[in-house]
Amino acid sequence: MKRTWRRPQKKEEVKRFRANQQIRVPEIFLIDENGVPVGRIEIGKALALAEESGFDLIEVNPAANPPVCKLLDYGQFKYEQEKLAHKQKQQQKKVEIKNIRLTVKIGDNDLNVKLEQARGFIRKGHKVKVDIVMRGRERQHPEKAVQIIKQFTGDLEQTEGFNLMREQDLTRKDGGFNIILLNKTA
Repeated sequence: MKRTWRRPQKKEEVKRFRANQQIRVPEIFLIDENGVPVGRIEIGKALALAEESGFDLIEVNPAANPPVCKLLDYGQFKYEQEKLAHKQKQQQKKVEIKNIRLTVKIGDNDLNVKLEQARGFIRKGHKVKVDIVMRGRERQHPEKAVQIIKQFTGDLEQTEGFNLMREQDLTRKDGGFNIILLNKTA
């Protein structure tokens, strides 16, 4: 029987906050329900204050010395944290790397079509990876491939409104060359 190995999937790290009886330190720094610092207080007294006021004692900064705890409604606090995490995830900008493949024997019209594709990708804010593939005897003359890729990037850099930056310089890989470009203003 053949075994297939799968990479373990990344688990999203959910920040857990200790509440009430889960807090196991003898002394904490307490902030009341109005946001006013109470000061250093023993855990037993803090739990009694939390029960008296009808709130939960939540450890908001466990790394501090002593840990910082607040009197809050735990359900409401958890809801606000999830809402904040969702909002931050939505605001992340995802940048894709778009590939443009060229060959050593590419014609002028084909090169212009690829150039327009690359311009469109850069206008949309994507990174562009330009690959040039060399097959067979084309590998005997890598200077031709370098010349074509330099001509292509030069034409892209002359495009008005672009402020291109090379994220990865010209590198030789797998019988060809590649370069990654991105627009600094995007």
